[in-house]
Amino acid sequence: MRNLQETHLNRARASLRQVLSWYGYLRKSGQLSSNPELAGLVKPELEALNSTLNKLDSSIIRIAAFGLVSRGKSAVLNALLGDKILQTGPLNGVTQWPRSVRWQPGGKVLVELIDTPGLDEIEGESRADMARVVVHQADLILFVVSGDITRTEYQALLELRQAQKPLILVFNKIDLYPDTDQGAIYQNLQQLGAGHPQAKPLLPDEIVMVAAEPAPMEVRVEWADGRVSYEWETPPPQVDELKEIILNILNREGRSLLALNALIQARDAEAAIAQKTIDLRQQEAEDIIWQFTKYKALAVMLNPIAFLDILGGTVADLALIRALARLYGLPMTSYEAGKILKTILFSSGGLLLGELGSSFLLGLGKSTAAITSGDNPSNITAFAGSAIAQAGIAGYGAYSVGKAAQVYLEKGCTWGQLGASSVIQEILSQVDQNTILYRLRQELGIKY
Repeated sequence: MRNLQETHLNRARASLRQVLSWYGYLRKSGQLSSNPELAGLVKPELEALNSTLNKLDSSIIRIAAFGLVSRGKSAVLNALLGDKILQTGPLNGVTQWPRSVRWQPGGKVLVELIDTPGLDEIEGESRADMARVVVHQADLILFVVSGDITRTEYQALLELRQAQKPLILVFNKIDLYPDTDQGAIYQNLQQLGAGHPQAKPLLPDEIVMVAAEPAPMEVRVEWADGRVSYEWETPPPQVDELKEIILNILNREGRSLLALNALIQARDAEAAIAQKTIDLRQQEAEDIIWQFTKYKALAVMLNPIAFLDILGGTVADLALIRALARLYGLPMTSYEAGKILKTILFSSGGLLLGELGSSFLLGLGKSTAAITSGDNPSNITAFAGSAIAQAGIAGYGAYSVGKAAQVYLEKGCTWGQLGASSVIQEILSQVDQNTILYRLRQELGIKY
């Protein structure tokens, strides 16, 4: 298992380095410096990619606690730390800004615990937004509740589920509930914690009952001289089960969690870069596609040799893909362009392959008409009809290839051999059924 985790970590590093090398190529080739507007737009994403790679190299796992106000997020983290480092209190909204504390459980794994403001603070929307940003940096989420989930908590839970991160539901303050109530609430949390009415209930290690800061209890004291007095004592925190579950997850799949989160961040950064590039160069891309469509249609119409129609059309499609790649700032060889064209041909449902077949048949008819046009002038009309029909099919094929290539390139090449999406799928396909990542794989099954 440990070897597999190291493999996942190395694959994630390789994926991020490939992305950064692409944009390093753009800087060296002058494509970014020649377009300062684009360079300025994508700078935050490039910085995020560098930061993500540095986080991978440091191997620090981030665990963030979320929840509404007064649910005991800070108390849960303090109990895990074994020391009251984060401020707690009876007032709502004691935690004003996200705070992080280093934790090294068992002296092996280095963890960063992140405390966040309540997601429902009055006039605290900016702080709530900040808390939502933290979730994208986290490798594991603790969602803290203190009883049945309210409608607001349920909506917050749905939002956190969309971040595609493993999540543990922490039922805090169990000391305030009788055992029968604890059981009923636990059953409800199992269903609602899944984040969707049709989703499967949470697994045993995805929901934990704790008492991070138990309420003081009145204790009857009998003295040796027969006196009886009453004193208030605070029981120790009950978080051993939560700590054990976290340690098991970190040992079993911690590095895989780290790799997966880095890849999700990289994929999102690439998507943002692609979208900004699209918005900036949309019209240029359309002009290039139409230009190649006209040139290909004209060349096919005027050429009398059927074989050259197919060869020339394929060369034109490859040139179109490379022209679009240059526009989007992606290094592209003829071999890579050929692979994209092959992908487009096989994913088109035979439409473009049909175009090639029709073009060849019409090309044969056009060639025959051209050869015999001297003997029979009426064949000139047949040549013109075949040429026009073939030009229309070729033009349509070029436009289809151009639009398909545009969509492919706009994805930021996240589906290449080391593309973020490909490596994410690879990691999720290798996880064991007893892991929390397997649950995440089920949730992402629609996407991947």
